[in-house]
Amino acid sequence: MSPDARPVEDLTPEVAAHVERLRAELVGLHAELVRYGLVVWTGGNVSARVPGADLFLIKPSGVSYDDLTPESMVLCTLDGEAVDAAQSPSSDTGSHAYVYRHMPEVAGQVHTHSTYACAWAARAEEIPCVLTAMADEFGGPIPLGPFALIGGEDIGRGIVETLTGHRSKAVIMQNHGVFSIGKDARRAVKAAVMCEDVARSVHIARQLGECAPIPQDAIDSLFDRYQNVYGQRPAPSPDAGAPESTTDQEVPA
Repeated sequence: MSPDARPVEDLTPEVAAHVERLRAELVGLHAELVRYGLVVWTGGNVSARVPGADLFLIKPSGVSYDDLTPESMVLCTLDGEAVDAAQSPSSDTGSHAYVYRHMPEVAGQVHTHSTYACAWAARAEEIPCVLTAMADEFGGPIPLGPFALIGGEDIGRGIVETLTGHRSKAVIMQNHGVFSIGKDARRAVKAAVMCEDVARSVHIARQLGECAPIPQDAIDSLFDRYQNVYGQRPAPSPDAGAPESTTDQEVPA
């Protein structure tokens, strides 16, 4: 344990409550990866930043999705060190930690080896924005990140370098797979699901011929509409400002 890390029993009641909530939430979100066919065997992972603490939770390494429980999720510091862990954290923990340290707006991350997105990764090619669903969700192409070895912080460094200043919440890491980010873990899962969906569609379209590009002004308009207009909005409370869009919970329709 890092000398600056606090043992689990020393967490404030509020932070401890967040940890328990996120443990249960992560079990359900990992099941979503299986449901949408984004992972096989024990590959892939979801992590979530703990509000109010320099901590995050992540899937344990090499554990079957069927065997995941709230208690099996590994609590880590933002240096990537496990805190009072009975199991070793994911081999991607260092990269998740790097992203959390350098992108404070990110509170959830996902990694998958989904089939069609990995095909683009093997070709070292970004996914071009040729579908309105891509413009809605990603605001342009899904970019290609650099090749990086697994196990340290190199993948995280590539994610940060590629996605900083980019509309896309997903990146195709060369010769590897998908890494997605979000304001919470659920939104990161959604980005991974939508990434595989468009990777498949664009791949199939290319088998039929050249894809027709969408003009940039149309991409901008679609992205703005989906992010700011599409979906339901909660009724504002008297003390609240403008309600937040729920588009991150929806699929375009």
